[in-house]
Order: sequence, then structure tokens, then C-alpha cells
Amino acid sequence: MGWLGTNDKTQAPPVEPGQAPPGLALATFAAGCFWGVEEMFRQIPGVVDVVSGYTAGHVDRPTYEQVCSGTTGHAEAVLVTYDPGRVRYEDLLAELWRHHDPTTLNRQGPDVGSQYRSGIYAHDDAQLAAARASVAQFATRFARPIVTEVAPATTFWPAEAYHQRYTERTGRGGCHVANW
Repeated sequence: MGWLGTNDKTQAPPVEPGQAPPGLALATFAAGCFWGVEEMFRQIPGVVDVVSGYTAGHVDRPTYEQVCSGTTGHAEAVLVTYDPGRVRYEDLLAELWRHHDPTTLNRQGPDVGSQYRSGIYAHDDAQLAAARASVAQFATRFARPIVTEVAPATTFWPAEAYHQRYTERTGRGGCHVANW
């Protein structure tokens, strides 16, 4: 699991906003089932690591089962660690818009529930401003209004080890990430 470490039996420790390794930056995005979103961001040059997990909820140390119940308030999300000297945050935002439907509330493809919502969770004021500007910029590309949640990042809880690099490990498709 990259810089967060790995442990097959438990989840890695939570990550707080701004807790990036020296010289790197963090970005947190939700776009439905995290498997495909994780795989998509891994392909971007300048991305150092991507971790699947949960954010923007009200339960500490949520499990996959709890998040799937829809009672924790968390979204399935990815924590992207990137080198801002090689890829800009705005470029990551552009890829997010290309690879999911930001106009469906609490749904991506066949996955339904608040845990599958579209979200951008900013790690600082500059990311928050860029996210809001990006929503305005990309809104004209969609026939319906964008419903993506834009909010400050909160604690990111890495998902269980069996969810990490799922598509890479199993060879199975990563849910439904679409190219719009």
C-alpha cells in the first residue's frame, strides 16, 4: 500500500488532511466504487500512490460492511498521492470528470447509495478553490447539473487490504468507471 504501509489483517492507519510525505501532495476523490477509480488514477504520470478507502463520514475506523450499510456517512473514495512537480491538481480534477458521471446523486452505474456519491475533498484552500472552479468549468459538458460534493478533506480511512489494488491483483474490471 505504498507509503501507508501494509497489513493484511487490519486497515492501515488513518490519514489526516495535509499529511503528505515531503515533496508530495494529497488529493481525495469519490466517484463510485473505489476499485476502478483507484486503477484509473494509478495510470496518470506523476501519481505516486493511490489508496482505496472511506472519507467524509461520522464513524471512526469504518469497515467495508459498515460503509456498505449506508449508516456511516462515508463515501468510497481514493487518496491520491502525487508529485505536484509532475502533475497538477487541476489535471487530476480533469481526469475525475472524464471518468465518472457527476450528475447522478448517490449513484454510479449499478452502485446505489450515499457511499457511491461523487465528491472532491480538498486538502487546502487552493485545492478547494480549484475544485469549485473545475465544477463551474466542466458543468457545461453535462446535460444535467453536477451534484458532486465539494468540501474540505476530513480523515481518510484506508479500506481493508483486500480492496487495495483490487483490479491489478485480480485482473477483474474495476466496477464501472466510464469515459465521458
